Amino acid sequence: MRATWKPHEKHGTLTRRSDLPDTVYAFPHERKEPLTDARHVRNAVARFDQLTGVTDDERALAFANIKKAAKYYDVDLSEADWHELGSRPSTGRTTADRKKSARAAAATRKKTAARTTTGNKTAARRSAR
Repeated sequence: MRATWKPHEKHGTLTRRSDLPDTVYAFPHERKEPLTDARHVRNAVARFDQLTGVTDDERALAFANIKKAAKYYDVDLSEADWHELGSRPSTGRTTADRKKSARAAAATRKKTAARTTTGNKTAARRSAR
């Protein structure tokens, strides 16, 4: 896959994401994972498998763009193929798991709030004596 990435260095003014050309992104069609410096290249590698709704061809293009940007910014890239970075989001949790955790957290917050409120009333009564 031929890389489409080109360096983009706009100096003097703050560059907004909307100002960046498509050629600066790892995933240019989605405009995801900008590769504007070494820190962004490392971030794109770390988050490669988190992007959903992209094809294997788009992942191959993104990896080629990341490799080219890594070479330009002198970032060590130990992976030789995009498959080593993954192709599936690695959330590790299902929607049901997240909802269950959210319910448990809400119950904990209610218990904590009830204890705090009761504790404040007790402390107020003691100081009034």
